[in-house]
Amino acid sequence: MTHDHQLTPSEAWQRMREGNERFIDGSPEHPHQDVERRSILANQQTPFAALFGCADSRLAAEIIFDAGLGDLFVIRNAGQVIDTTTLASLEYAVSALEVPLIVVLAHDSCGAVQAAFDADVNKQVPDGFYVRDLITRIHPAIVESKREGSGTVEDVAERHLRQTTRELVSHSELISDAVDAGRVAVIGVNYQLVDGAVHEVVTVGDIGLNAAASAGGVDPVPAARAVAESDTAIHPTA
Repeated sequence: MTHDHQLTPSEAWQRMREGNERFIDGSPEHPHQDVERRSILANQQTPFAALFGCADSRLAAEIIFDAGLGDLFVIRNAGQVIDTTTLASLEYAVSALEVPLIVVLAHDSCGAVQAAFDADVNKQVPDGFYVRDLITRIHPAIVESKREGSGTVEDVAERHLRQTTRELVSHSELISDAVDAGRVAVIGVNYQLVDGAVHEVVTVGDIGLNAAASAGGVDPVPAARAVAESDTAIHPTA
């Protein structure tokens, strides 16, 4: 079997797709979850992908992708909202752990997106300074959806996923350079709670989907365009 660090971005994504297919079919293999695996990982880790996703309790990454201990380097928060700690963690995954793939995982019926949507509709923000800060970071997707899309919460959620995926590249020179060099690709995907399926939405870098991207509704974005199109500021958390 190919060592995880030798996987290309395309091979890493194919491995995750196969795991998700097993999960959907109800035939997971539950790999890398035994005593031997724990022993191997005691002094090192070699994940084959990094995943930045929503913290929703229904979105357990290793289960959805039928992965095990040491397979995925996972960062999660409500609404998969970018901040400096997220970027630092992903830069570590790329530079120190040498992952070839970053997956941004969103899902339908996201509470954080709904909260931002409701706050905009009702013109009333929820209690809690940090909650308000979080939903403010989703607001650009609401503005874009009103201007260019349907203005529905579903459209806002997809646009937020697209923006987040691009901003990971545009706000990190380290990640952008790795994408430009072909060592890393970033893919934004949406998880369906009912059937368990993960659907590709947007890619930055070469992940082997470009040939069929237009037909499948996937938006392949070169790293340079991701940087040029993103103008959202990322502020340090308090």
